[in-house]
Amino acid sequence: MADKLDDAFAAGLKLRRDMFGPAGAEDRLAAATDFNRPFEEIVTQYCFGQTWMRPGLDLKTRSLLTLAALTALCRPNQLKVHVAGALANGVSREEIREVILHTAVYSGIPTGVEAFNAAAETFARIDATAPSSQV
Repeated sequence: MADKLDDAFAAGLKLRRDMFGPAGAEDRLAAATDFNRPFEEIVTQYCFGQTWMRPGLDLKTRSLLTLAALTALCRPNQLKVHVAGALANGVSREEIREVILHTAVYSGIPTGVEAFNAAAETFARIDATAPSSQV
């Protein structure tokens, strides 16, 4: 069982790195304290290593679902992280817009406002750091 959990942790760490870069993977774990380290390990192993890596849905679809859930729950800080991750998983800005629009109809206009603000802030940060040929 320990080997399976170790494999899930390694897969989760790789996925976090692919989606969020070193700051969202190794750096996040390195910055963990004795207090929150167990949580970071669970996020890496269970959330990303076991849940995100399950067969049945591709990463792009999982990103779209995550954006919808975070919009509905009005979690702009997590949305910023997952907008960047969604872009890394092949989701277009137009698809992100449509997910937020669609979700806001069902979860409420204020959740859409927060989601659009979070997405716009993330796009601006990415655009400011990307070479002009990648924007």
